[in-house]
Amino acid sequence: MIATRELARAAEAGLEYLGTQKGIRECEVFVAANGSLLARLNYTSHIPCNGVEEPKSTESCGLQVVFESGDGATIGFGSEPSDLTLEGVKRALDKARKGAVPDPEFVSLPRPSGEARTLWDYHDRRLLELRDDDLVEAGWRVVTGALRTFTASSALVDLASSDAALKRLGLIAGGDVTILQERIAVATTHMPRVQTDESTPIMAFVTAMVEAKDAKGSGWSTGTRLDHFTDEAGVDAATQAIRATDGVRMPTGDYAVIFGKQPVADLLNNIVIPACSARSIYSLTSPFTGKLGKLVASPLLNIYDHGAMPGLMGSKGITCEGLPTGRTDLIKNGVFAGVLSNWYESQRLLRDPQLAEKLGVDDARAAAAALAPRNGFRFDAGGGRQFDSPPGVSPSNVIVEGNSPVSLEELIRTVANGLYIGRIWYTYPINGLRAGDFTCTVVGDSYVIRDGRLAAPLKANTLRINDNIAKVLRDILGITKDVKGTLVWAADEVVYAPEIACSGIHVEEIAGFMEALP
Repeated sequence: MIATRELARAAEAGLEYLGTQKGIRECEVFVAANGSLLARLNYTSHIPCNGVEEPKSTESCGLQVVFESGDGATIGFGSEPSDLTLEGVKRALDKARKGAVPDPEFVSLPRPSGEARTLWDYHDRRLLELRDDDLVEAGWRVVTGALRTFTASSALVDLASSDAALKRLGLIAGGDVTILQERIAVATTHMPRVQTDESTPIMAFVTAMVEAKDAKGSGWSTGTRLDHFTDEAGVDAATQAIRATDGVRMPTGDYAVIFGKQPVADLLNNIVIPACSARSIYSLTSPFTGKLGKLVASPLLNIYDHGAMPGLMGSKGITCEGLPTGRTDLIKNGVFAGVLSNWYESQRLLRDPQLAEKLGVDDARAAAAALAPRNGFRFDAGGGRQFDSPPGVSPSNVIVEGNSPVSLEELIRTVANGLYIGRIWYTYPINGLRAGDFTCTVVGDSYVIRDGRLAAPLKANTLRINDNIAKVLRDILGITKDVKGTLVWAADEVVYAPEIACSGIHVEEIAGFMEALP
């Protein structure tokens, strides 16, 4: 993998060259090298398998040139893969010139934000230099954790008369272990000193099944260091699959619901976080439009993004615009407190004649504080920081906390009778994001709550939630103390999620026809 110092030299030389070219008022050079290492997990007790398959890696490197010129603010983006030499810069500039378009909303390329970088040297050198056998060993660690949990389960032993019969239950553990090796360098006209960053997130996700009992469970883990990586994802997935045997159906109705960590993360990723983006505020598509400083959720709830917290998987030293990461409060004591933004979105919103309508304040200082550009990243569906795309607005570590947190056991007692929803998917807004209406399907790790305890597992894929996010946020009954880094499919951010109980959640029974199938 290309060393960070080579990326820095390429950024420095590129910026120097662009400074000599006519017709360029401002310019930026962004250089990135990404490695993605993946071990596919595929254990099946009743079908021949390898357990860990397809250990593989992909690498990409390249540079992007951005320039702005002319009185009409003409903006051009151009990228070049693999070639970090001056010739690569020239080709990227040629592409940028050919594709340049006027942008009347453009203000400038990033300038210093006034904040200082606080996170340095936080990556794991072992993950940056990982050997093939270490990747395979990490995969086997997770699979072994699942198998040990299966074979030690008294519940499964009761279902099988021998080891051979146990295997015929259809024990499955599938998923992956993924490691990202990210290196970037960036320099701009207004921040000509080259800035670099290195990060090494490591994650695992596992779905386990007891196929003969139509039961499945999930587990995951997040981290930044190889020596902290454990079998947690495999153990948790197998444990949940064992607990899910003999699941029951529940009828359509309104229930008190405890959303587990994965559903909390999924709802944030697909509904809440997009609503807290500067782009949604600008386009008047957010349910929080015009509500800065106003109550939008239960006073129990706090949500913030913190990209500079040491030890968290989504942390970065700088954004892909070269600006420091840090903390942005989104909902504080139930009040809409801030917006995720990059430099471009912040600048155009602050100069928007409809700013007071869109944000809800006409105080320039309060608006600027709410729009601090700490989230300008060039992410691409969980694949790291990409050289060939302009910076978007993305979260990093989204942290959810309660003002009066309780244990899960106490929260279950508070609900008394209802549902514990442990895993959802296909979560998306309906009727547009601003309406707040959403739907999702309950797919596993879920239980019926009776008399203040988990009484029976819910059968997977038999309930759909149809509700409104404003109502969900308002009707919070309690939030647990324990939070866990939680992954969402094809997302680069991590949600450090607790369990959250809400009243009156509308669920509908689905897939009843499946009961009649042989």
